[in-house]
Amino acid sequence: MYDNKEVNDNKPLSLYIHIPFCKKKCFYCDFPSYSGKEKLMIDYSKILAKDIETIGSRKINTIFIGGGTPTYLSLDAWYNIYKSIQKLNTTEDLEFTVEGNPGTFTKEKLIFLKNMGVNRLSIGLQAWQNDILKNLGRIHTLEDFLEGYKMARNFGFSNINVDLIFGLPEQTLGIWKDCLENVVKISPEHISCYSLILEKGTPFYNLYGENKLNLPSEKEERAMYDFTLEFLLKKGYKQYEISNFCREDNMCRHNLVYWDLNEYVGCGAGAHSYAGGYRYRNTENIEQYILEGTRGKILKLDRHKNSICNDMEEFMFMGLRKVKGISIIDFNNRFNKNIYSVYGKVITKYVNNEMLILKDNRLYLSNRGMEVSNSIMCEFILN
Repeated sequence: MYDNKEVNDNKPLSLYIHIPFCKKKCFYCDFPSYSGKEKLMIDYSKILAKDIETIGSRKINTIFIGGGTPTYLSLDAWYNIYKSIQKLNTTEDLEFTVEGNPGTFTKEKLIFLKNMGVNRLSIGLQAWQNDILKNLGRIHTLEDFLEGYKMARNFGFSNINVDLIFGLPEQTLGIWKDCLENVVKISPEHISCYSLILEKGTPFYNLYGENKLNLPSEKEERAMYDFTLEFLLKKGYKQYEISNFCREDNMCRHNLVYWDLNEYVGCGAGAHSYAGGYRYRNTENIEQYILEGTRGKILKLDRHKNSICNDMEEFMFMGLRKVKGISIIDFNNRFNKNIYSVYGKVITKYVNNEMLILKDNRLYLSNRGMEVSNSIMCEFILN
């Protein structure tokens, strides 16, 4: 396998592991995931295990296994991954998340994940209503979700995230309110609420181009987001990022690594890495990934050293996703530059129009700024 030089130092880092298998591809999804390739699961897991082992002795403080649908993976394939994870040098307070979709949870898999050390589940519900789930191309019903959620609780999972999407076809503000109200009743520790994005190449993108997708208006979608902020706060869920809310201190530490521009290594087909100042990715093609691994060489595609401008841009537009925004002192120290010498005009513009708030040496988006965050963050791209 490749010599993973980027990760051979003493700083702890995070590990992302990609499972690219799905029972069925959802109509809105453009992630590197595939259905109908179940026969590759075992071979994939063997190469993935070798990929994980290249990390060596470096300390790992969060692991996130995403997809695809990790819980669709066969138990035999899971066992190969488990053996490689056992060899890692993990911290005592490791956060270990696995994503899963309702309809793929089984008693055996949940017990296996628990014994493997998984202490956080992220369940993709997306909508509470069965007709909307069907319109999204989901493989599950609400009843499947409730059964899987209850099973996870019974097996001792005490940190669960539920993923939801608003701005969906045929979804009204009333339907979204019903969804949130019901999810809060089952008390997950964490809720992620994403607005639908039409990604090129997906069935939804094509239907929209043919005027066959009945989406809420921009005004309705904004009302959904406003309700989300107000309602979840009332119910004890603290917003800590544009789309993420948690009770108490149940923030997703792994995702904070991305937003804080800290280091992570990605293993598996389509996984991305940022380590030692370098960014690179693996091939998204499962067969190619297996072939490269069999030959002892997983290629690092698009490998490049981030320039200081790249890092400053990413620090700003990822950091401003967080409710607490970015630390000006951290910026100045990290890049050995005064933030105003780089972004003075942009900061002044958005502080003056109250889209950005400057307080206690921190810079963060106001509520109105959050609503139009993409247009603001674009201005932190350096020419």
